[in-house]
Amino acid sequence: MYEERPSRLTGAVVWTNTPSPGPGTSATQPVLPDGCMDLLWHEGRLLVAGPDTRAYHPDGPPTPWTGIRFFPGTAPALLGVPAHELLDRRVELTDLWPAAEVRRLTARIAAAPHPTTALENLALERAAPPDPPLHRLVTALAAGSPVATVADELDLSSRQLHRRSLTAFGYGPKTLARILRLQHALALAREGLPYADTAARSGYADQAHLARDVKEFTGRTLGSLLVG
Repeated sequence: MYEERPSRLTGAVVWTNTPSPGPGTSATQPVLPDGCMDLLWHEGRLLVAGPDTRAYHPDGPPTPWTGIRFFPGTAPALLGVPAHELLDRRVELTDLWPAAEVRRLTARIAAAPHPTTALENLALERAAPPDPPLHRLVTALAAGSPVATVADELDLSSRQLHRRSLTAFGYGPKTLARILRLQHALALAREGLPYADTAARSGYADQAHLARDVKEFTGRTLGSLLVG
């Protein structure tokens, strides 16, 4: 069962995913691109989920996971690693930080009464102040503003914006805009909105355009995502 709540870290979400007990447990659902990066706790290990451009399918049988999902563009400052170096990857935190430091943090979380809270506290201690222009970029793109318009508002050239986006998000602003639009469409479709209306309200040219983007980023149809 998947559960989440707003984090005390601005813009972040704390989540847990625990398999349902008993026979007939469904397979682990794919993780879809969302513009975010996560710090993960899994079977006594600390890991990092980089930004995705395609659906991620966890290996093996369903097992408990805990994570904190950072607001888009904020994780690289905490981790000290540009987002594009982690694109479509899951890595051990020891690949990014000194092993001794990670062992200390791992022991701390393992000993905590509530690992979820301990993981959140770790993020709170390490978090850097958000970059205001990048925060404005995410907000504007999520609202459907064109990339060129946002670049002008931020007084950045297209090259500057692309370079900063690679560091913060792992890909350029146009890909980020498409992923945020996709997440908006999925949220509307899950509420029961007809597909044609979902496409129109999310900024797609038509339902076929929505279907192509869903297929490209997730490898599935919109209908299968909603029932899966």
